[in-house]
Amino acid sequence: MHENITVTTGDGQFDAFVSYPQAERAPAVVVLHEVFGVNDDIRQTCDALAGQGFIAVAPELFWRQERGVDLSVTSEADWKKGLSLYMAYDRDAGVRDVVATMAAAASLPRASGKVGVMGYCLGGLMTFLTAARHPVDAAVAFHGGDTDKYLDEADAIRAPLLMHLADEDEFISQDAQDAIKKALDGKPNVTIHSYAGCNHAFSRHGGAHYNAEAARTANDRTWAFLRKHLG
Repeated sequence: MHENITVTTGDGQFDAFVSYPQAERAPAVVVLHEVFGVNDDIRQTCDALAGQGFIAVAPELFWRQERGVDLSVTSEADWKKGLSLYMAYDRDAGVRDVVATMAAAASLPRASGKVGVMGYCLGGLMTFLTAARHPVDAAVAFHGGDTDKYLDEADAIRAPLLMHLADEDEFISQDAQDAIKKALDGKPNVTIHSYAGCNHAFSRHGGAHYNAEAARTANDRTWAFLRKHLG
């Protein structure tokens, strides 16, 4: 079952797409999108999470700039628009929006109260920042762009954190990946997996660099991680 809900913050209201599992009661996962908004890829991701027994809630992160962003990963014009939105995005305000979405997810009638956060690219960065600045029950970051610029916040992360990095990521350099691994090395709550031969967004449905085997491995690891820490 799907529905759209309204999330209220001190700055205004925005929408979030929700996909429900069959279970009458379930933990929630806030799913944070890439530069393309809440598009078909994100809706498929939410449905996959629902199939694994989670309530998946995907907020529109770009709502301050434009409502209802839903862009195609195969359109050059949509890529340009998405990157423009990304460049203008207020990440500090975005963390507040994620926290508000977490509260809304936890209060859904069928929610167990446990809430995790997971995201892709921009959403992966926002997952990292949210976990650093606010208590979360679990966090999963797929190829979070610019994470290396915020590593001074890494020590603040107390929640279980799972990170997926692509060895051949064209947007996250090897130096940046090394810095991320070094900053998080030794933290018992953090697990990082690297995927050899994979490019950025290797798990994106219909993406140019989709890698079925790596995507399956990353998703299996993610679902197991979320089951362990969200119940």
